[in-house]
Amino acid sequence: MKSSKIGGQAVLEGIMMKNEEKYSVAVRKSSGEIVVDVQDYHSVIPWETPLKIPFIRGIFNFVDSMVLGMKTLMYSANFFEEEEGEVLTKEEAEKQEKKDKIFMNLTVVLAVIIAAALFMVLPYVLSGLAARHTQSRAVMTVFEGVIRLVIFLLYIFLISRTEDIKRTFMYHGAEHKCINCIENGLELNVENVRRSSKQHKRCGTSFLFFVMIVSIIFCFFITAESQILRVLLRIALLPLIAGVSYEIIRLAGNSDHVLINLLSKPGLWVQNMTTKEPDDSMIEVGIRAVEEVFDWRTWQRENL
Repeated sequence: MKSSKIGGQAVLEGIMMKNEEKYSVAVRKSSGEIVVDVQDYHSVIPWETPLKIPFIRGIFNFVDSMVLGMKTLMYSANFFEEEEGEVLTKEEAEKQEKKDKIFMNLTVVLAVIIAAALFMVLPYVLSGLAARHTQSRAVMTVFEGVIRLVIFLLYIFLISRTEDIKRTFMYHGAEHKCINCIENGLELNVENVRRSSKQHKRCGTSFLFFVMIVSIIFCFFITAESQILRVLLRIALLPLIAGVSYEIIRLAGNSDHVLINLLSKPGLWVQNMTTKEPDDSMIEVGIRAVEEVFDWRTWQRENL
């Protein structure tokens, strides 16, 4: 199976698909109508070179995915706010757009801070409990990594219990199914998408899982005596950890080697919590999102 390089994410009652310099957001409104918005994609950095350097490009791609993800998520949410609220004038809409942009940027920054505290600082603090039973740095580092994985899996499990997130995870499944359908050489229609896999090796869930694993390895090399310095080093290493994890997930998405497939298995297993089987109406939304930015027929003729 060859990678099409198209990717995306689920949004509120819809799907975003990105292909090279364009992305589309398809949302199904309460009326049943599918609304599609197609935009040019602009990176958060104006230079192309960092986006091509191995291990460096992953850092900026991660930031880009967060910004674009938040932007498209807010776009989809606006449809349902408009249905419940009053219609804004053009001037009011422009002011609201500026406020939304500020809110989006603050949310991304806050999300990074919370993620660093929850998945890097908290596991380190809790791993101190092991100091009562062992002085081995290796044992404490592994224990810290286990705590990090438990927090990560528990977080996913808890959010997956809410009704809105369940539907979003169904759209997430539809996104994966559409991509798998294309990459397996099948015609992109509801029937073929329905019987395609809801798991994909290039998924963001797998990326985050690799971040957890790679962080364990990197923490072995933190030997500072000061506890404050240890915490600061863990936070400082986050960009590098993201860069390495990106290269792993990129390799996994472009290889069917037995070893690579084996390493991808844990991430695919975690995806069972973040992807659910979609209904046909969700699959239709995914197909619309794909076809707005990707000529899958031409790609299949040239690559399969």
